[in-house]
This record gives sequence, structure tokens and C-alpha cells, in this order.
Amino acid sequence: MTEKLFWENPYLTSLETVVTSVDDKTITLRETIFYAFSGGQESDQGTIGGHQVLEACKAGLDIMYELPAGHGLRPGDRVHVEIDWPRRYNLMRLHFAAELILELVYRELDDVEKIGAHIAPGKARIDFHWPDNIAILFPKLTARAQAIIDQDRVIVSAYADESRQLRYWEVPGFGRVPCGGTHLKRTGEVGRLTLKRRNIGRGKERIEVYALANG
Repeated sequence: MTEKLFWENPYLTSLETVVTSVDDKTITLRETIFYAFSGGQESDQGTIGGHQVLEACKAGLDIMYELPAGHGLRPGDRVHVEIDWPRRYNLMRLHFAAELILELVYRELDDVEKIGAHIAPGKARIDFHWPDNIAILFPKLTARAQAIIDQDRVIVSAYADESRQLRYWEVPGFGRVPCGGTHLKRTGEVGRLTLKRRNIGRGKERIEVYALANG
């Protein structure tokens, strides 16, 4: 099982570790800071042993990394892992912002159903089955979310079940949410929140989430 250091410290940008397996272009590592696509959050980008990672994907409790052909790595080799930190940090900010909006939507609309989500470095989106224009809620959603962000509250991220690698984030006094993504230390890191609405088909609504960093 790959030890996932991006949960213990999502602010790590580089790591010295060991290759544990090699299958042609695909390798695994003893431990990693390199997040693989999950829960709508895009994979990190970066290098392993100086080679650009082409794809990162979960395989049970392991993470598989595809490198360019001819990378030459073998099990037992020590490698340097480097991630694109500005990209990761934007993903973390937008991930939490989207999760916060989602929880507030659930509290406003009893029968709403989430049908999709995607977290990219420039924006996040959440898709719902909902018959009406969801933008009617935006003033209330934005005000409530921004208040939590501006209070700069601590964000706790921990295991709900370590044996099954199930995680959660929690803002004390707001709520606890199951989630295996990478998380900020404090809500204030999100910055200034903006929401946009997209109609993506009959009975479907999309909320796009943007976050302008402070400073």
C-alpha cells in the first residue's frame, strides 16, 4: 500500500522516496505526495525521478504512475518527486470552496441530488438534478460561505476509517464531511468566492465556483 503523505501534509511539494514496483511505463512508490484523480479533484502534475508523470490513478490502496516509455526506473531505485505547487494549491482552495457550497446547498434544498463534480485549477463545478434556477440561492450561499471563509477557521482533516483509507474534513461548529481530497489548513486561504450558474439540460443545474486569492 502506498503511504499517502499528501494527507498527512498536503503542503509538501517534494519528496525523496523509493520505487516499489515497475510494470513497463507504470510504477508505484513507497510513499507519495502526488495526488491521483479522485472525488472530482484532478490529479497533481509534476515529475518522478525527473520524468514527467503522464497519468496518476488509484488502484485499490495503491497509486499507479505512468511515466514516458524508456524511463529506466527499477524497483528499489531512489527517486525525487516534485509536484506543481501553484496548481495543487489552487486545487485545494477550489476543492474546499466547492465542498462548502455543496454542504450549504444540501441545507437549503432537501430534495436536491448532486450528479457530478469536477475540481480544476481555475474553477470548480457541481452539477445537480434540480428543476428551478439555482442561482436564486446565490446571494445566501455566497454570504454564508464567505462568512466562514473570512472567519479563517481551522480545517481538520483526518481518518474516519484508516484501514479502509476513508477520510473526512471538518470545520468545528459547521460540520464534518466525508472526503479523501487534499485540504487547506484554514478557511481563510480560499480568498474571495464567486458563483456562476449554468443550465446543462432540462432539470439540471450547474454551479461554477471561482476563488480569488487574498492579496
